[in-house]
Amino acid sequence: MSVAIYPGSFDPITNGHLDIITRLSKIYDEVIVAVLNNSAKSPLFTTDERIELIEKCVKGLDNVHTETFDGLLVDFARLKNVTTIVKGLRAISDFEYEFQMALLNKKLSPDIETLFMISSENHMYISSSIVKEIAKFGGALTGLVPDEIVNDLKLKIEKRG
Repeated sequence: MSVAIYPGSFDPITNGHLDIITRLSKIYDEVIVAVLNNSAKSPLFTTDERIELIEKCVKGLDNVHTETFDGLLVDFARLKNVTTIVKGLRAISDFEYEFQMALLNKKLSPDIETLFMISSENHMYISSSIVKEIAKFGGALTGLVPDEIVNDLKLKIEKRG
């Protein structure tokens, strides 16, 4: 059985993330969307909220499920007995960072491979940070995040003030 981990903070999940998850679900028997619980960051959504948002968006994809992790990604992969990590790339700047991380992960765990999946061209400009900024100023979120979570995002921004 082929299994891949697609890690990220997903704060919030965007249409770019969902596009990659959907494409991975057609390639792998199982896709684990691994939500990073990074105590060094102060995300808009809690880890549990991010998992709920992702699950709203992937409910039609039976071979996709979400889990949370903290610490090293390779440790999480080992714990799950998974040898494939997939990272999405939007731009060259993503590649530089992700390439460095892939080399470090390979050094830490030579049996785990990192594969890169290029974002679809209509999602290359989308990032969670940009989405949060647009939401903060009341901009249109159509096409940026899945319709299922637009209201969740707006409500969270309103609560934060």
